[in-house]
Amino acid sequence: MVVYAGQGDARRSMSLLWRAERPEQPRRTPGPGPRPGLSVDAIVTAAISVADEEGMAALSMRAVGERLGRTAMALYTYVPSKGELLDLMYDAVHAELPRDYAAFTEAHAPGGGRRPSAEGERPGGDDWRAGLTAWARDTLEFLLRHPWVLQVSQARPVLGPHEYAALDTLVRLLTGTGLEARLVRRLVGTLTHFVRGCAGTVAEAREAAVATGEPDEEWWFARSALLGEVAPDFADRYPSLSAMERAGAPRPPSATDKGEDEREGGGEYSGEAGGGSAEGDEETMPFLEREARKTFAVGLDVLLDGIEAATRRTGRP
Repeated sequence: MVVYAGQGDARRSMSLLWRAERPEQPRRTPGPGPRPGLSVDAIVTAAISVADEEGMAALSMRAVGERLGRTAMALYTYVPSKGELLDLMYDAVHAELPRDYAAFTEAHAPGGGRRPSAEGERPGGDDWRAGLTAWARDTLEFLLRHPWVLQVSQARPVLGPHEYAALDTLVRLLTGTGLEARLVRRLVGTLTHFVRGCAGTVAEAREAAVATGEPDEEWWFARSALLGEVAPDFADRYPSLSAMERAGAPRPPSATDKGEDEREGGGEYSGEAGGGSAEGDEETMPFLEREARKTFAVGLDVLLDGIEAATRRTGRP
């Protein structure tokens, strides 16, 4: 399901995003006892809760109103339509993303200057690689807390203050590489698409069993056994893929190796960038989530190696 931001009234949406309109004062409705008034922030918070807990498909003005104990019509005074609401939700959750990567960026901050690291602050100083690694991990976990954000198309950005703050943070981290602005611009897109792609795979892996009613293990066991029957010449037809598997690439679970430990691939890249494991027991993760997290760690290392090589070509130490 893909949804597009920016479908509400442009002027009203931008005014609400940037709070150009005077915020509403909480009101009390007539009747016995106090009843808290509505506000844009309260409506957005309730809408985010609906999307987090029930998914984007469940989002409606009526569902949000029910969360607040109000009718859908009562919300329209504050937020004109679902279009504007989506813009506000998307921008609001981006406020969760960290902006303080000072330990990694101060040497290249506009205006210069560097302060001593505070106690408990992540070490690094002029360490753009560590800063980008931290940014990528933070962004991945943010997207997994709010998987509906991944359904909002990047083709129509919201253009809100928190979205711009997140973008500014990444640009600041990349500026620490010393690369010229045209390369930094392209690397912003490269890293953003990479992290969103990995997060999307993890989110889909988590949702697959619920949406299909079939656990990952059962799905893989049934199909991997049948693949050997219907394609007995698989290795001959796909020699490169088969050679990679024989070399020790991780396999999906199959009926023949159920209960065995998954084979681990060796090599130079083994997830040094971090992010290959998640909160909780990795053994309970869906297979594709484990693989996506390992891909994230290894892929991030390779991308950062490429950026490092680019800095050497420009003569930056």
